[in-house]
Amino acid sequence: MRRDDRDEPFDDFFKEIERMMNEMMGDRSMDMHFEGDAGFGSDTHVDIHETDDEIRVIADMPGVEKDNIKLECDGEALTIGAESEHRQYHERVELPTRVDEHTATATYNNGVLEVVFDRMDSSADIDLK
Repeated sequence: MRRDDRDEPFDDFFKEIERMMNEMMGDRSMDMHFEGDAGFGSDTHVDIHETDDEIRVIADMPGVEKDNIKLECDGEALTIGAESEHRQYHERVELPTRVDEHTATATYNNGVLEVVFDRMDSSADIDLK
């Protein structure tokens, strides 16, 4: 039996709930279109922790294989690229201070990416002669 959608005052509301649930469950075949640089969105949480010596970036990346992660840093921002079965991610994380990108170490364990940078010296002393 097919119901007449015009008689259902909450039809749009239920369609939106169904769309959001499908999005959360990874079924993006409904009316949605995601580009490759859609970002991490609600799937990923990124935290930045600072100490006097280092900057630590921690990103939750569930469902991503280690081999599918690409990291780049220019000293001011960390770019995280990754692919999962359902989407491609591209996220640029602005760092709170300049870092020495050549000191970076990264680990990925159980869906959690951790990248650690040494802080860049803010300035160099200049000898006056």
